Amino acid sequence: MGVLNVTPDSFSDGGEYLDPGLAEARALRMQEEGAHLIDVGGESTRPGSRAVAAREEIRRIRPVLKRLAKKIQLPVSVDTYKPEVAAAALDEGAVLINDIRALKNNRLTARRIARYKAGVALMHMRGTPRTMQSKTRYRDVAAEVGRELASAAKDALEAGIDRRSVLVDPGFGFAKTAAQNLQLLARLDRFADLGFPVLAGLSRKSFLAPLTGAAVNDRLYGSLGAAAAAIYGGAHMLRVHDVLAHRHLAGVIDGTLGEREWTFSR
Repeated sequence: MGVLNVTPDSFSDGGEYLDPGLAEARALRMQEEGAHLIDVGGESTRPGSRAVAAREEIRRIRPVLKRLAKKIQLPVSVDTYKPEVAAAALDEGAVLINDIRALKNNRLTARRIARYKAGVALMHMRGTPRTMQSKTRYRDVAAEVGRELASAAKDALEAGIDRRSVLVDPGFGFAKTAAQNLQLLARLDRFADLGFPVLAGLSRKSFLAPLTGAAVNDRLYGSLGAAAAAIYGGAHMLRVHDVLAHRHLAGVIDGTLGEREWTFSR
């Protein structure tokens, strides 16, 4: 899953692809590099970030989605938790909603996803991006995150979303300390046991900094190490900024483990 942020303030590439033409070129590059899915985001959810209005988020993503529908052969997902934005994204051809709030208190979006026969990625987070790093108290982080994701998946199925169209994401960096992120990564097989494909978003995350000493845009090697651990732990999909390097990594590991497939039809 190649990351395409059309935001002014994302933690890694904020401001780089605000122009729809540059965003289109970036998506085409990621397609050439071997991405299977392009994930478009119109709001930064970095720690401490402020929410933007749904109207502004739609204004940012709609022209990009229109261009991608004409130019790329890959499915497109949209990173949003707002019902209005999800509706606009699905109308423009998105086939998956990547929801950092895991459809929490959002039956409208769940029903709309089901009606479009689209997919959903349910990510674990507590609080909001602005408050989440004050909500990191867990007795057993892997067990509690697993239970909360299982509950979210149950709600998604009850809303009519096809079981084959659901992914779960433990939410690395969202309401977790650096140590807790490592605990989740070490126990990722627990989430595969939920019975849904696992999405892991590890690319350039801040918990890699104390391990590598690298600034955000210099974390490729740390990101690759985390990605390898995730694949061995059972991850089916990686959400990444550096597609080509991760494709090579995954290709080698898939060659030894056998590729894990996840598909859904629309």
